[in-house]
Amino acid sequence: MFSHRHRLRAAHAAAIYVLATVIFAVFAGRDRLLHHTPFNHYAHLADAWLHGRQDLAHGSPAYAQGNDFAVFEGKTFISFPPFPAVLMMPWVAIAGSPENFLDGRFIVMLAGLAPALLFLLLEALRDDGRSSRGTIGNAAFSLLFAFGTVFFFTAVQGTVWFAAHVVGVVLCILFLLASLGGRRPLLAGVALACAWATRPGLLLYAPFFFYELLREPGDDADETQSWGTSAAAALRKGLRRKRVWVHAALFAIPVTLSFALASWSNFTRFHNPSPFAFGHEHLTVVWHERIARWGLFGYHYLGKNLGIFLSSLPWISAKTASPTEAVFRVNEHGLALWFTTPLYFWLFASRRKQPISVVLALIALGPCVLDLLYQNSGWRQFGYRFSSDYAVPLFLLLATSHLRLRRVPVLMACVWAIGWNAWGAWTFDRVAYDHYYFRDGSQTVVYQPD
Repeated sequence: MFSHRHRLRAAHAAAIYVLATVIFAVFAGRDRLLHHTPFNHYAHLADAWLHGRQDLAHGSPAYAQGNDFAVFEGKTFISFPPFPAVLMMPWVAIAGSPENFLDGRFIVMLAGLAPALLFLLLEALRDDGRSSRGTIGNAAFSLLFAFGTVFFFTAVQGTVWFAAHVVGVVLCILFLLASLGGRRPLLAGVALACAWATRPGLLLYAPFFFYELLREPGDDADETQSWGTSAAAALRKGLRRKRVWVHAALFAIPVTLSFALASWSNFTRFHNPSPFAFGHEHLTVVWHERIARWGLFGYHYLGKNLGIFLSSLPWISAKTASPTEAVFRVNEHGLALWFTTPLYFWLFASRRKQPISVVLALIALGPCVLDLLYQNSGWRQFGYRFSSDYAVPLFLLLATSHLRLRRVPVLMACVWAIGWNAWGAWTFDRVAYDHYYFRDGSQTVVYQPD
C-alpha cells in the first residue's frame, strides 16, 4: 500500500505530465495532431512487421520523398533502430494502416512522460540523501528540462528523427530510476535494452547501473574519500555479495536478448551480424558518398560537429537587407548547445564531489563524444538535437548541485532558455516561418557567408 507521501508524489508527477503534454500539444498544432507526419517511418516499420516482413512491400511512400530509406538488394528498409516501432505496433494494427495512425500525436502524448519521470527520479535521489532540493525545486528542474532545452522543439515534431529522441529520453530516465540502489535490475535491463535499440549511444549509460549496484548506502555522503578510493572499496565489497551477481545477471538478460534480436534482424536484412549494423550505410541520400568514404563515425566529422555544437549562432541580417527579410536567421544545422540552454554553464561551477557526480559526467560524456563523431550534425534542426542523448545526466548534475534557481543570473539564463526553445518549437519546420531559417541541402554551409 502506498503511503500518503508516495501518493502525493505520484499526483505531482501526473500534474507535470498533464501540464507538459498540454503545452506540447498546443505547440504541435492541429496539423501534427490530426494528421500523420510526412516522415512516419516507424509506423511503416510496424506495419511491415504486422504483415510478417522486414522490408516495405511497396517501397517508400511518395509523401516521404524518399527521405532516409535504406535500399539493399532491391528492397526498401527502415534503417533506424527499431524500438519506437515496437511501441507503435499495436496502435498501427488498430488504425489499420500507417496513414491512419497519428504518429505525431502519439509522440506528443509520450513526450510528457519525460519531465514527469524526471521529477520522480529527482525525488528518489532526495530520498537517498543525494540531493537537498525540495519538491518545488525538483518540479522546477523537470519543467526546465521540458521547456528550456532542445527537448521542447523535438517533442512537437513527431517525425522519425525526433520521435527517436523522445522515446530515448523517456527510456533513459526510466533506466536511471530503475537503477537506483540496483533494486530493480530486470526493469533497468529492459529499459536499457529498449533505449539502445532506439538510440544506440544510450548503451553507454550502463555503468550507472553497476555503480548503483555496488555502492553502499551513504557512500555519496562521504566527500572525504577520493573517487578512486571509494570506487575500489565499493568494488571489493560488492563482488563478495551474492546479491550483486544475481542482480547483474538479471540486468544482463534483456540486454543480451536485445543484442541477439538485433543481430538476427541485421543479418537477415543486410547480411551483417553486428547488432549495431541497422543499415544506415545503405541510405539513399545525397551524402551517401561521404558515408562510403569516411564511414558513419570518424574523426573526419569532428571539426564541423564541434563548430555547430559550440559556435553556431543566429545569423544577423546585413544592413542592406530587404525590409521584408527576417532580422535574423537560424542555420538548420542548429544552434550551439550553450545558446539554447545557457544553464549548462553552471556545470563548470558545481562544487559537489560525490561519486555519483563522476558517474553522471561519464555517462554524459560517452554519448556526447559518439554524437560528435557521427557523419551528421543533426541537420535539419533548430537546436543541437543530439544533446538529448545526454541532457538527462547533465540536468541531474545541475539538480543535485547547490545551484540556486532564484539567483538573478541563473533566473535570466532560465528565461532565455525557455524563450528561445519555445520560439524554436513554435517556428521550426513551419511554412509561415521559413524565412527565419537557412537551409542548405549540401550540408556544407555552417557559418554565415560574407
